[in-house]
Amino acid sequence: MSGFFVDWNGDLRTTDDPGGGYSCEVDLPVRYVAVKNKNGVTIHEATLYRNQADLDKARIKAVLVPGSKSWGSPKEGF
Repeated sequence: MSGFFVDWNGDLRTTDDPGGGYSCEVDLPVRYVAVKNKNGVTIHEATLYRNQADLDKARIKAVLVPGSKSWGSPKEGF
């Protein structure tokens, strides 16, 4: 299931290309996203937004970033 979620920096990412070498496990009925590292460990949990209408309804104004954008923050040197 494709969709969107907000990462820990407040950026909007797609479940198909979360970046950082991570993958997403989506539970559609509960609108849950588990972002997992290469070892399958959950490193971030988020709400699934299926489309732009869901984002608008939740008043999410985050900027959609490509998977190539680092998950680190400028404060961390990324």
